[in-house]
Amino acid sequence: MYIPFVDLKLQYQNIKSEIDNALNQVLSDTAFIGGKHVNEFEKKFENIYGVKHCISVANGTDSLYIIMKMLGIGIGDEVITSAYSWISSSETISQTGAKPVFVDIDEYFTIDVDLIESHINAKTKAILPVHIHGQVCQMDKILSIAKKHNLYVIEDCAQAHFSEFNKYKTGLMGVAGSFSFYPGKNLGAYGDAGCIITNNDDLALKCRMYARHGALRKHQHLIEGINSRLDGIQAAILNVKLKNIIEWTNGRIKNSFLYKKYLSHIKEIELPIVRNNTVHTFHLYVIKTEKRDELMDFLLNNQIETSVHYPISLPNMIAYEYLKLNKDNFPNAIKNESRILSLPMYPELTEDQIKYIASKISTFFGYEN
Repeated sequence: MYIPFVDLKLQYQNIKSEIDNALNQVLSDTAFIGGKHVNEFEKKFENIYGVKHCISVANGTDSLYIIMKMLGIGIGDEVITSAYSWISSSETISQTGAKPVFVDIDEYFTIDVDLIESHINAKTKAILPVHIHGQVCQMDKILSIAKKHNLYVIEDCAQAHFSEFNKYKTGLMGVAGSFSFYPGKNLGAYGDAGCIITNNDDLALKCRMYARHGALRKHQHLIEGINSRLDGIQAAILNVKLKNIIEWTNGRIKNSFLYKKYLSHIKEIELPIVRNNTVHTFHLYVIKTEKRDELMDFLLNNQIETSVHYPISLPNMIAYEYLKLNKDNFPNAIKNESRILSLPMYPELTEDQIKYIASKISTFFGYEN
């Protein structure tokens, strides 16, 4: 039995007629940049998410940069973020001219809130928590710290569409939320795409203007901006997928329970845990084991694809050697580098497939099936 790490082809086949019709409509309308399909997506995302403003952009990386830029973060400032994430979370801080300040992670893979305050100084302007794998950060404490020190909270929701903390969706707790619609995300386009959400009218206006060359109307450039626009094809695809996102999210959560059911007897692995009072949407299902590389090879030999997110923590990246960081300050993030393994996780994954994956993992560790 061959099991891919993610099966976007199967997902497409299940909604093929709707996707094909949507693409044909964009071609018929020649609505390639902006237009009704983009407007429709923004409105639909606002409605389903319960937010005042959705500003579509070219990708999730741009969305982080634009938020920080429009909040006035720049040269001489510092932004605190997680030591464990994709580099977009930190490189966008640097792109504004500010300095990324890394904080180690907790047992949920999210920023350790007990370490944040020790990194705050007069230069700190914001905290950028990353809701990694679909797990929400401990937002009550983060918001309390931010309020105490008069800091912005910018949520990186690239892996956490529709995740919740105390019934608040990700992206609705800070000043703004950044989303990626990269193809492999829980809500994914067929190319790069992203958006910003916020309930702040002034910030929304600035972000929309900046992402469109500094103009809300063509040729009327009030500021210098950048070119970061969602195209009509990606918007049309996202409009189709948005109809299915709640069902797909529930499918991921269901599959996380099945993994727990079939893997919990294996003492040599650590299964992901879910923070209390949260909804974890499992963009990734990440286990830990001391025999990660051997298990990964064994599963591949048994036609099961896995991946590693991420093999190098941000403080260990060559890109951040200039910060001259003390690696002893990031024991959890660095220890995970050699232990984490992402198993296949998508709503179309069947119970039989999960049982097969679990049986092979059991075999590897010498358990009888």
